[in-house]
Amino acid sequence: MALKLVGPDFFDLSALLSEEEIAIQNMTNEWVKDRFYPLISKHYREGTFPFELQKEMGEMGFFGSTLPEKYGTAGINGVSYGLMMQELERGDSGLRSFASVQGSLVMWPIWKYGSEDQKEKWLPRLASGEKIGCFGLTEPDYGSNPGGMITRVKQEGEKFILNGTKMWITNSPVADVALIWAKDEEGEVRGFLVERGTPGFETPEIKGKLSLRASVTGEIVLYNCAIPLENQLPEANGLKAPLSCLTQARYGINWGVMGAAIACYEEAVDYAKTRIQFDKPIAAFQLTQQKLAEMLNEITKAQFLTLQLGRLKDRATLNHKQVSLAKMNNVRMAIKIARSARSILGASGITDEYVSMRHAANLESVLTYEGTHEMHTLVVGESITGIPAYR
Repeated sequence: MALKLVGPDFFDLSALLSEEEIAIQNMTNEWVKDRFYPLISKHYREGTFPFELQKEMGEMGFFGSTLPEKYGTAGINGVSYGLMMQELERGDSGLRSFASVQGSLVMWPIWKYGSEDQKEKWLPRLASGEKIGCFGLTEPDYGSNPGGMITRVKQEGEKFILNGTKMWITNSPVADVALIWAKDEEGEVRGFLVERGTPGFETPEIKGKLSLRASVTGEIVLYNCAIPLENQLPEANGLKAPLSCLTQARYGINWGVMGAAIACYEEAVDYAKTRIQFDKPIAAFQLTQQKLAEMLNEITKAQFLTLQLGRLKDRATLNHKQVSLAKMNNVRMAIKIARSARSILGASGITDEYVSMRHAANLESVLTYEGTHEMHTLVVGESITGIPAYR
């Protein structure tokens, strides 16, 4: 019997996927159910990430999955990776973010822009989960406009000296290595690897989050932080380098949010079939069926859009404008489904016994991080008109 996707497959998407792609989705789905689901409520309440799963995630091949296998990665294609991210975010956006930052924002730029020594030192240790990385681009006053960054670097003898502050950095309080983007004395953006324990490198945690609670977020404070010259990424020259990393990460987000949407949709269907009102399940009412039909409709459209995005990536013809359009569509789709699912659950939906409100809260962050919905709209608008409206 041919393998089938786990979850809604109304238009037989499985027929367009290889057995390996489906097997990776099935495997990740089982791992999330068996290993992550029993932990998420506790960690979400406490505002912590289940680091007890960190090395296990490495063993499963969740980190840097598409990079060459010689660095200890899974070496899978972009569609398989996307399906993996979908299943991780079906668990929680924080789980997918952990894998996405590690792979797309730390490992990928080291592989793309780093020296062979940097690759050999860091990629196997990051792939296995032995080490954790973070990506330092966003600053307190520069989010959508990263080119305005004020973090600076200058060379003094055999050292680079970094000064500046980064904000809203996933995993910074626990990272063993931070990829820091800073402007040199000519105003050119460069990338640098800063290791934990370097004097002048501090990573205070941001507390009080009401979204992405099962994800550790912090600042990066650099004060006369001196690093060896060999810690510069030699091929990372200009703002295009960090922006290319964000394209990789946004690709994974486009798949991930479908997992959140699917989790909410399936929960709403199950609840509606068993919740009795007026002597029949609420699934029997027309307005409930309308909500469920609209959810399935939007998920199905997003599945085919995102699959094509993956095929473009695997053909190396993907561009950042296509990724922006997909993020516009998919995140908006997912957050609407999460809210609609919560409404079907009624009062029960506000408890953490159910997943929909947790996903809805998480998606409020996903809507604005790695490019706000508005900025991606303007990227697509510029593609249509040829006129940039954001500068």
